[in-house]
Amino acid sequence: MSEKPEEVRSVALTDALLLERWREGRNEAFEEIFVRHYATVYRTLLRLLGTAGDAEDAAQEVFLRLYRRPLPPGREHNLPAWLIRVATHLGYNVIREQARRQRRQDTWEKERSAGVPNPESEALRAETQAGVRQILAQLPRKQAQILFLRHQGYSYEELARIMGVKLSSVGTLLARAERAFAARYAEHTPRASEARGM
Repeated sequence: MSEKPEEVRSVALTDALLLERWREGRNEAFEEIFVRHYATVYRTLLRLLGTAGDAEDAAQEVFLRLYRRPLPPGREHNLPAWLIRVATHLGYNVIREQARRQRRQDTWEKERSAGVPNPESEALRAETQAGVRQILAQLPRKQAQILFLRHQGYSYEELARIMGVKLSSVGTLLARAERAFAARYAEHTPRASEARGM
């Protein structure tokens, strides 16, 4: 446990050095940043978006944004938090667009199938996941972000760093987000049950 702060400090210093070298025009430094952090960004987006293609596209956009506008000197110690914050921000933009497409597709499928329920358990699981993503897309961005990241196992300290808030406010923000999600889920669930003929 006592080694963990040193490990974190070592990574932060390395990130700072790489960003400094990259700002000096050494492209191999940016390549090292990409290699070092890509897997974490990609895994976060894959859990959020559910498909490898969407996750890859969004992950590349995260690093493209960093490439276009590198963090200013003195903020490098926040590089991992910045990457996750940008990744979840972009991820929720993708989810909102997917939700719009899903609504159009659902309307078309309801007309086509006349509300016949699908007995496949895999389809039900996919429907539930799509419903959760749709509800998250309706929440304010910060609420959706904090719920998703907490569900992925991030600690309160990590959430405070990623979200850019005080540690003491994380619990309150999380509780509000959970209440907002629960209220939207309760509204969504009866409609989903009726659509399945339950």
